Amino acid sequence: MIDNEGFRPNVGIIICNQEDQVLWGRRINGKDSWQFPQGGVHRDESPEQAMYRELEEEVGLLPDTVTILGRTSGWLRYRLPKRYVRKNEAPVCIGQKQIWFLLRLVAPESDIRLDAHEAPEFDHWRWVSFWYPVTAVVDFKQDVYRLALTELAARLSPSRKTARKRRRRR
Repeated sequence: MIDNEGFRPNVGIIICNQEDQVLWGRRINGKDSWQFPQGGVHRDESPEQAMYRELEEEVGLLPDTVTILGRTSGWLRYRLPKRYVRKNEAPVCIGQKQIWFLLRLVAPESDIRLDAHEAPEFDHWRWVSFWYPVTAVVDFKQDVYRLALTELAARLSPSRKTARKRRRRR
């Protein structure tokens, strides 16, 4: 499903542990590409329904293993580099528009299963600092990651918010 501007509706999922570290997954593609779990919103799905479906498909977590701390107030967009745009498909997708969810893992991390789905997205995961993904993700997603993390940081502990403010001043 692609909107009339060429953007595919999508959800991004930021899963944090009790220390406010976030789950960072390595994509199965052999290129050492890391990102947050994400996936498309189907025609008859709400963003929240899509988030729970993708959560189970990509990291094997069920709704009762997480708590929703927040979500972005609107769609955040990124454009695909020209080399990734498939012009021979109709309609042409030029990028993604995403609603981002911040979740707290409330189950043991052993519940995280990358092989829960028949076509896994990730082959490895690790916990990283909250702001690490902004500069570690592929360059065309960095602005969206920065926007999502900045908006959702307010849902974490007060120390997490001040850590970002101190970093900006440097």
